Amino acid sequence: MSDPLASGPSLPARPSVLFVCVHNAGRSQMAAAWLTHLAGDRVEVRSAGSAPADQVNPAVIEAMREVGIDLTAETPKVLTADAVRASDVCVTMGCGDACPVFPGKRYLDWQLSDPAGRGVAAVRPIRDEIRTRIETLLTEIAPNPPA
Repeated sequence: MSDPLASGPSLPARPSVLFVCVHNAGRSQMAAAWLTHLAGDRVEVRSAGSAPADQVNPAVIEAMREVGIDLTAETPKVLTADAVRASDVCVTMGCGDACPVFPGKRYLDWQLSDPAGRGVAAVRPIRDEIRTRIETLLTEIAPNPPA
């Protein structure tokens, strides 16, 4: 399997990543939080939804709290063409054809279970899978600078 990032354009020193799912209340919020947590200021992070919910899923907030990440101040945001245009990498998570495609951007589609309507116990494995994918993505787009 080829590296989907290898075929795209080169990335700037501080790449921007947009995570998109339907409601921006679960998967994309967790992914954005993990990338912010693990990358610090090396990456600009955004998230959005094609049909945003009113609030972040409470089970997602609790599952992230368990690993020391606070999502209580986050709110779902609507996906805009400008957000995609301003991002170097766009990671979709079940938003289907709602995500606009622009030339010169890198796109990844992560097939992840939707945490909507699930309890914390069901959200934990999704949270952990997202962390693993974020760690891999981070090594590809913003590796640690040499010491």
